[in-house]
Amino acid sequence: MTETVCPEEMQATFAEVLGLCAVTPDEKVAVLCEGELLADYAEAFLRAASALGAETTRVRVAPGDHAGAEARIANLSASALASDTAAMATLKEADLVIDLMLLLFSHEQIAIQQAGTRMLMVVEPFEVLRRMMPSRALRARVEAAERRLAAARTLRFTNAAGTDVTYELAQLTGPPPACILTEYGYTDTPGRWDHWPSGFLASTGTATGVAGRVVMDVGDIVLPWKEHLASPVSFTIRDGTVVAIDGGADARRLREYIEGFDDPRAWAVSHIGWGLNRDARWTVEAPGIGMDSRAAYGNVLFSTGPDTEFGGSNDTPCHLDLPMQNCSLWLDDELIVAHGEIVPADMRA
Repeated sequence: MTETVCPEEMQATFAEVLGLCAVTPDEKVAVLCEGELLADYAEAFLRAASALGAETTRVRVAPGDHAGAEARIANLSASALASDTAAMATLKEADLVIDLMLLLFSHEQIAIQQAGTRMLMVVEPFEVLRRMMPSRALRARVEAAERRLAAARTLRFTNAAGTDVTYELAQLTGPPPACILTEYGYTDTPGRWDHWPSGFLASTGTATGVAGRVVMDVGDIVLPWKEHLASPVSFTIRDGTVVAIDGGADARRLREYIEGFDDPRAWAVSHIGWGLNRDARWTVEAPGIGMDSRAAYGNVLFSTGPDTEFGGSNDTPCHLDLPMQNCSLWLDDELIVAHGEIVPADMRA
């Protein structure tokens, strides 16, 4: 049953997040939407930004073949925005873009960021947004993790099911996107993208610098399917590429899913990171695209497919996020996550 939300409550909640984004009266705020999808969000954000004194504009594009956040995250293909030069010009001129259509891993998002525009993606149901409200305390924990990740050269994670994989971490520099993605739910930095709700960070290995074995256990989660595994699945990784997926019915389904994209780049290992949000739940039952399990406190998020959010060139539409429980993770020789528990004091909630 869909929750009925009071428009005034929605506007007040969105105004709080715009405040964290440091929206000021001299700024331009653009709200990007796809047709009439999330029209109530668009109206509430426009009213909230106007109340803060900002100049506002709505940029509406035609729905594509994979309209809506849940469909789009399952197939990261091009949207109508790719050929809409007028809309792109408007978005690049804004100080802040509220993305209600999910431009994740798109060339358009990167171009908007590189124009100096900060971006906030908001596509989850309001009940999830409200429960996982961002905070400066969450930002501090994520940025403490970012400092350690930026200084590290290797990342290794293991679990009792048989995982043991090592990443030679990418060390990219330059304009956004950077090689480390931080997500704490708001952005006040020019050119920076974030996603509300969230609460995790991630990075990537070098193109051929990931090797080992990842074994997902029963109860670990496959996104975008939003399903728990019923049996273990083993990924063999060589030179940054998944070369085998072994196991039972779940493994066979994952192989067939990746093969269905008919794109060899879909087998590439993408980002790796861990969750830091105590308000996130280890569940596939919450509505939306599954940000709870991505941000769940102490999870390790293993991913395959595109890497454009991290400055890479792999824009395959096949993206799997695979949150895993009860893992241990090291940066160089420092233990960061021990059997699903955050170790460093400055990262702990």
